[in-house]
Amino acid sequence: MLIRTDRAARACYRTDGGQIVYGFADSVVHVRAPEDVAEVLRAAQRDRIPVTCRGGGLTTGGESVTAHGILLDLKGLSRLLECDGRTAWVEAGITWHHVAEALRPLGLDYTSAPLNMLSTVGGTLGVGGIDVNSPRHGCSADQAVELEVVTPTGDIVRVKEGDDYLERVLLGYGQFGVITKARIKVRPYRPMTVRHFLYTDIGVALSDMMRLVERDAVDACAILTLCDDVIALILGFEDEPQDFALRHTPEPLVYARLAASFAKRPWRLGDIGFLMRRKADLLPALHDPLFMQDEAVHDRTVVFSRLIWRYWGGPEIVIPDLAITKADFESAARRGIDVCKKYFPYFTLYAVMIRKFGHRPRYEMSAIPATGDEHVCGIEFSPLVEGVRYSRDHFQSFKNAIYDIGLELGGSYYRFGGVMKPYIRRMFGDEMVNRHRAMKQALDPAFILNRDVIFDPPEACNEASPGTKLHAATPSVSFAGGQLRWWRPQTAECDPSGASPGKVASSPQNTASGDV
Repeated sequence: MLIRTDRAARACYRTDGGQIVYGFADSVVHVRAPEDVAEVLRAAQRDRIPVTCRGGGLTTGGESVTAHGILLDLKGLSRLLECDGRTAWVEAGITWHHVAEALRPLGLDYTSAPLNMLSTVGGTLGVGGIDVNSPRHGCSADQAVELEVVTPTGDIVRVKEGDDYLERVLLGYGQFGVITKARIKVRPYRPMTVRHFLYTDIGVALSDMMRLVERDAVDACAILTLCDDVIALILGFEDEPQDFALRHTPEPLVYARLAASFAKRPWRLGDIGFLMRRKADLLPALHDPLFMQDEAVHDRTVVFSRLIWRYWGGPEIVIPDLAITKADFESAARRGIDVCKKYFPYFTLYAVMIRKFGHRPRYEMSAIPATGDEHVCGIEFSPLVEGVRYSRDHFQSFKNAIYDIGLELGGSYYRFGGVMKPYIRRMFGDEMVNRHRAMKQALDPAFILNRDVIFDPPEACNEASPGTKLHAATPSVSFAGGQLRWWRPQTAECDPSGASPGKVASSPQNTASGDV
């Protein structure tokens, strides 16, 4: 374990991928073993010092940034420890790119990973992880069958599928423990043939994708757009590509319609240069012989991760998202596109479907919205800034407008912590938030682990409601045979906005806080 308190070391962690929230931790602790994590958490509980965990630092709302306490860097836990051909036992600080590199010589591959392969396994399992093959395999968190977790009080426990505690830690946004190892499902590695089909209407493209997913007809699929001018349905096949009766538009006709549209709107002629430049940059990269052989992709981690993140987006990761039901998929996409047009001249939409496995407790307060459908839908909206500098307030206002759509349609979000925390109670309701916060308090008596990311700490609630006494007794927690046993006395709650119990929080203001 290495502890750093010098300003240079702390400055390396002053912000995250979103570059909206900034802060200097009091110290940075680099851990190399679960015992290091346990020692830090025990000391932090004793002295009531906040601990913020960080893996790849790819959060977008300041979730892995802190201005107080300890910043716990988990990237030192970065090994693949064992693999039996069906599962791999990996440390939580390893990135998915390195997981793929370690599995490839064994003829194996991960099952489902996030699009950004620089994410760490532990961080991904805490929030979900969506891939182009999530329509068949579900999110990354659903690939974990066993975890080693350090509880907020410093105990090291191992839990498996069916255990209560595993259900709380997966998709738990780092509130209930620190994942230090995970056993994830793996599968034989197979090259993938990719086909794309162009559309001129987002509703038709989404409908075709939903139909293919319901039939389980493809190994991978997603929709990517350039504004709403070029809409591409991308299909992946690990066997021979199949032909489907799709309602796509032939490429020459797409270009002809674009030309006619621009002719009627001469003020958009500059957009032609943007579209042609994107095509000239992207298509050669997608056919690089380093990973393309016989028209099959031999390293989809490059195609579906590095290239997309290189050619989409900008220096800040600004990707507000909606997790929505199939019934509201098209409405959410169209309304989100309208918001994008209001804030940016160029943008992209990324849409995918995610298989869910029944009504697992892990889905309760997560990016998997409550629905009886076998699949849920995810949409990310990302501005293409093209070198233009926008203020943090502008980005935050854009994110708020997208999230308001989710509130109106009754969906959820993938990124709802940090500066987006005021949406949590409005999204999930008082009963569910209060119940999860009680679990957090039982496991984390001093409320030190990733505090303020999802729930307000007790002192903030007391300040917001001076007449309310929150903790009349100390909660306790124990583990029996992998099952979580927790008890907590009945206490009042406050909402993330600091309002009194039961009062709905207001929308976040169009400003960004510098404190998490």
